[in-house]
Amino acid sequence: MPLKLGSLFDGIGVFPLAAVNCGITPAWASEIEKAPVSITRRHFPEMEHLGDIMKLNGAELEPVDILTFGSPCQNLSTAGDREGLAGKKSGLFYEAIRIIREMRDATNGIYPAFAVWENVMGAFSSGDRMDFRAVLEAFADSPIPMPPSKHWASAGMVRGGESDISWRLLDAQYWGNPRLQQRRKRIFLVADFRGKRSAQVLFKCRPVLPDSKVCGQSGPPSTGESGIFSEETGRHIPVILPIQERQMRGAVKEKDETKFLVSFGRPDEPFPTLLASSANSFSFWYEGEDWRKEGGIRYLTPLECERLQGLPDHWTAYGYEGETISDSARYRALGNSIALPCAEYVMAGICEVCKSD
Repeated sequence: MPLKLGSLFDGIGVFPLAAVNCGITPAWASEIEKAPVSITRRHFPEMEHLGDIMKLNGAELEPVDILTFGSPCQNLSTAGDREGLAGKKSGLFYEAIRIIREMRDATNGIYPAFAVWENVMGAFSSGDRMDFRAVLEAFADSPIPMPPSKHWASAGMVRGGESDISWRLLDAQYWGNPRLQQRRKRIFLVADFRGKRSAQVLFKCRPVLPDSKVCGQSGPPSTGESGIFSEETGRHIPVILPIQERQMRGAVKEKDETKFLVSFGRPDEPFPTLLASSANSFSFWYEGEDWRKEGGIRYLTPLECERLQGLPDHWTAYGYEGETISDSARYRALGNSIALPCAEYVMAGICEVCKSD
């Protein structure tokens, strides 16, 4: 019988998509933003949409084998206010923990068997490094000591209490087939409530799934929408430099020309992390031209952002009733989303350990 998945703070359905690609059935999702809900309903019409997490009772939900959630990161991110789990948005993490406990109490500890949490690496350091300790203690339902170094490693595990917990920092630029061209470091934490399998899920080598480039009939072919048209390039080779926008803004403010030039990066560098607050931009010119005179700057298209996340082309282009999703809503949704190959790796690991039991 296929494993079932429930997705909290679902966004545009990346965890359900990873689940389907690994043979897992998405049962339900919780999300409140209108555009992401419509996008996800289009792709998963059989999956139930439950709305506001604050109004859910885990004891009343359909039991699932896996519960995933990428709770709000605004208060944890180094680019945010750093209020940590005490912040209004990132504090919603505890609502997911509440639902897990309610479901487990209602099913005599059977469901969910696994929980998967995804978030920014700033969670390691926010709250004077106590927030990540609080995350571990919430999953374990028992005290967790701070490491002797007082710093959290990018990978680790703890055992005891209610669950076996492993975490690992995954950077999107090293994942996918072909690899994604985005620098996106995110914590993936796996809690196993029924055994000691979390390390097998997160630390075992396994093949990544091939990249899916087309999303059904939801939009036109991608060749005319991405990058620079072949008729424009002719025989010239475009030089593309990702822009470190935060660094660039700081350089402009400080009137630092050297820092400004460095913010353009190098041709072999991945793009900076996609942000929900703005569209990423890059500079380009043609090989052999003077970039000061012939160069230009443009924003990534939503399609290009989808590809940087490893998503099928046009995944966010249309809603449930065929309505076109605005570019601003797509940028926001994609900036808040999860790199698909990383999610697939975790889902494949859970499937593997469940089959071996």
